[in-house]
Amino acid sequence: MFSMTKQNTPRILIADDDPVIRHLVTRLVEKSNYEAVVCADGREAIRVLQSDSNFCGAIFDMMMPHLEGLELIKFMRTEKRLMRIPVLMITSESDLKLMANSFSAGATLFLPKPFTADQFHSTFKLLLSTNSNKVVRNA
Repeated sequence: MFSMTKQNTPRILIADDDPVIRHLVTRLVEKSNYEAVVCADGREAIRVLQSDSNFCGAIFDMMMPHLEGLELIKFMRTEKRLMRIPVLMITSESDLKLMANSFSAGATLFLPKPFTADQFHSTFKLLLSTNSNKVVRNA
């Protein structure tokens, strides 16, 4: 897990087993002035969530070893302190049933891979606008 600690910077939890996607999403999140807390798989992400709920959003890959994104969302929706965190699911799977299952489990948004930086930024902005605990920041 990689976490940069910045004073008063809103944090995003990222979990993806693909190092290229993990790096790309991390850079895009940081470019938007958010701190990225990065996990290489679902098991690592759940460990973070069990001890830390201070995130304004989460971005999970659908398919990961040990614990998939769908299982992470289901866990989050059973924990009162994590329910408020909006979740963006990303996946290279094109199965519409997976998308429906993501929303049923509690995902806020779904972004298919591959995606452009512009598509990510638009979706990321929408994700954060759904957060009930708005973060006030100077742009």
